[in-house]
Amino acid sequence: MIFICYPKCSTCQKAKKWLDEHNIDYTERHIVDANPTYDELKVWYSKSELPLKKFFNTSGLLYKEMQLKDKLPAMSQEEQLQLLATNGMLVKRPLVVNGDTVLVGFKESEWTEKLK
Repeated sequence: MIFICYPKCSTCQKAKKWLDEHNIDYTERHIVDANPTYDELKVWYSKSELPLKKFFNTSGLLYKEMQLKDKLPAMSQEEQLQLLATNGMLVKRPLVVNGDTVLVGFKESEWTEKLK
């Protein structure tokens, strides 16, 4: 299982604590030092069954600076995936990939259901 996070993010810290408390093994990956690639994002997006917008960190400064709220609707899925692959700060975190399970963001009830 891969746990992709930004160590300074409070939500990521809570998620990591939850994983540790539930004795769930994972490999931690820093989202900025090892940004998800286009190919990874494409696979994870298809497995997640989530709308692509859920993969964007919509509360992040970069998202706001780039005015993506207005631009995303006009972009193709391909363009959005390419954009996400350019900068880890655009990607919603934490991101957990465990086989066919892909979780975006930390919702304790969802994590309990899908990871235990």
